[in-house]
Amino acid sequence: MSNDRSSALTLAHRIAEAVRALPQSQTRNLVAIAGPPGAGKSTVAALSRDLLQQQGVATGLVSMDGFHYDNAILSGRDLLPRKGAPETFDVAGFQALLHRLLTEGEVAVPEFDREIDKSIAARALVTPDQQLILVEGNYLLLQEPGWSDLSEHWALSVFLDVDLETLEIRLQQRWLDHGLPPDAARDRAFANDIPNAKRILSNSRLADLVLS
Repeated sequence: MSNDRSSALTLAHRIAEAVRALPQSQTRNLVAIAGPPGAGKSTVAALSRDLLQQQGVATGLVSMDGFHYDNAILSGRDLLPRKGAPETFDVAGFQALLHRLLTEGEVAVPEFDREIDKSIAARALVTPDQQLILVEGNYLLLQEPGWSDLSEHWALSVFLDVDLETLEIRLQQRWLDHGLPPDAARDRAFANDIPNAKRILSNSRLADLVLS
């Protein structure tokens, strides 16, 4: 675990360095931190935010996961087993939030609560002093309808590139940590998480900064 945190901190330093090199903007700078499930995006993004804050850069953090469709909607569309795939997110709503972040001062943002498996509206605030916003999510660089339109918002894009074998181990461990027995953890990982990871690795546009 300490090695994982040390590696994540190294990546966070790389991101913070790249962010500080961005030219000044009249509006907010939005920085995409993308990658497959299990790549460590949430951890790296949070560490990057903390580093930048320590360096005097007022920084917000927004996750794409706040735009999960509710389970009732996914059940009605026969998509609940695929929760986490691109088609299970409100990409239009997410894009509208990105536009608001570029044009408004205070913006309320939703967050996904993994304990109750629900998105909660207006759970966090981006404040006017935060002129840099880190945005993390699986599909920020995906070259598919709706998702490819997000690219116009990024002042900098970062991709966490992790090999598939490592992702398979991490994603099975994620379900084990949630209390599933080994066979069920493997089934959950290979039925949905791994196909999503392959989709991202094969169909994402090249980021400004690729980290591994």
